[in-house]
Amino acid sequence: MYTADKEDHQIMTTNITPLHDRVIVKRIDEGEQVRGGIIIPDSAREKPQEGEVIAAGAGKYKEDGTRQPLDVKAGDRILFGKYTSSEIKIDGEELLIMREDEILGIITRAGAAAGAKKK
Repeated sequence: MYTADKEDHQIMTTNITPLHDRVIVKRIDEGEQVRGGIIIPDSAREKPQEGEVIAAGAGKYKEDGTRQPLDVKAGDRILFGKYTSSEIKIDGEELLIMREDEILGIITRAGAAAGAKKK
């Protein structure tokens, strides 16, 4: 579910559920890219290929009629190919929709996981 606060303070909510083996992803920007002291303008920057899964479908049906669940879930941080998704805009927010097989991998941060276990 997505909520956007409009100028007239009405809250508009759009619900979208991806079907089958599709996922909805929000790109993660890693901040401004600087190379050799030169700031690269937004128009010349490559779009990041890292994102967070916002919603995931229930899975693809197999030939025997059972459903194969997805390996990713909402909240997973992922890597995806440069040209593998479709851009969509929901309530003014730019998102991507792609099939699970277009996802290259799930990112786990060892430092964050180790830090969370310490007491």
